[in-house]
Amino acid sequence: MNKIINYNLEDISLAADFILKNATCKTLIFNGVMGSGKTTLIKALVNRLGSTDNVSSPTFSIVNEYNANGSTVFHFDFYRIENEYEALDIGVEDYMSQNNWCFLEWAEKIPNLIPNNVNYINFKESEDDTRTIEIDINE
Repeated sequence: MNKIINYNLEDISLAADFILKNATCKTLIFNGVMGSGKTTLIKALVNRLGSTDNVSSPTFSIVNEYNANGSTVFHFDFYRIENEYEALDIGVEDYMSQNNWCFLEWAEKIPNLIPNNVNYINFKESEDDTRTIEIDINE
């Protein structure tokens, strides 16, 4: 199922709720240019999962972990890695083999490490102050 959603920052929680309700797995890949709103949407998702942690981009740490109602959410940003070996060195396969939410930014840098069962959140360019995402949810 592909669904296109337009949202403002004021109603980003509605987009997050839709994604969480309709996701067919717990690994979500966020595709979009820098500044398109990936981390902002991930922050809303982590909050909707019940976390009160401060959500920020893991650009330098590669992965951030958040506590969400006794569960862990992993947020990856592969922008700065040079090759897939760097992702393997941080244990990306171990993180993704757990039954926790995994949110991946810049996953195109690790094409051979992406699990088979993922949902894609694709950010589209908008001409106004709204964000447009296309959600590709496997059925």
